[in-house]
Amino acid sequence: MPPSEFSRVLTPGVVRTHMSATTKDEAIHELLDILEGAGFVSDRAAAERVVFERERVMSTGMECGIAIPHGKTDTVDRLVVAFGIKRDGLDFDCADGQPARIFIMTLSPASRSGPHIRFLAEVSRLLHDARVREQVLNATLSEDVVSALTGRS
Repeated sequence: MPPSEFSRVLTPGVVRTHMSATTKDEAIHELLDILEGAGFVSDRAAAERVVFERERVMSTGMECGIAIPHGKTDTVDRLVVAFGIKRDGLDFDCADGQPARIFIMTLSPASRSGPHIRFLAEVSRLLHDARVREQVLNATLSEDVVSALTGRS
């Protein structure tokens, strides 16, 4: 994914540095709130349905405290992203059994697979670096999260 595309979808307006969720379902709802609040989702119920259906197939809780709930739906017209941080973490059925602390939700049009796969690959590559994860977790402002991941200030 070209850096400009990555920067286009990850903006301060879709980052929440202090998530209030205490459960996996609440975290998904909170991330959807971010996308809905940004005006990116035309049908909240349909978007919610695809994300929860995906979770039923297999948890999107990864390793290193990262969860990447996602779905493909025609309720969005392009790749959209919500990013959240829960410093004390919550159970997201992560592959390593650890609580998730960094949450990245992506929704992309059902008819397109390229952009969301490129975004997930890029964010996974970045967050594989423990230093980047620490920068993200220590960020108090959404702009600091974006800067840690994109190199923009």
